Amino acid sequence: MNQAFDASIPVLTEVVREEAPAPAPAPAPEPAAEASFLGTDWEQFEKEVSVRILQQLQSRVDFVLEQRIRDSIAEVLDQSLRELTGQLREGLHDTLGKIVTRAVQQEITHLQARKK
Repeated sequence: MNQAFDASIPVLTEVVREEAPAPAPAPAPEPAAEASFLGTDWEQFEKEVSVRILQQLQSRVDFVLEQRIRDSIAEVLDQSLRELTGQLREGLHDTLGKIVTRAVQQEITHLQARKK
């Protein structure tokens, strides 16, 4: 996927910098309690950042997907319209040709009948 950089989508370092909790003063807890506290705090932070990033990405993906579908449908409809127009034109020319041929034949038959 070769897409241009979209400035409206923040990069992870911007999200982390903006959302990082302020560091708490470090009392001197026991090493096991400190590791447990930091682990729980960072796990929660990771979940929040993940949810926020997923929401931002999903809304952007939805927008891009919708735009691409619209573009694809527009292209398909345009091509179909060109083909249908060509088919209608051919059918109309064929029908008009048959009508004119029949009208000419009827007129010739009518004129020949008047001569007799």
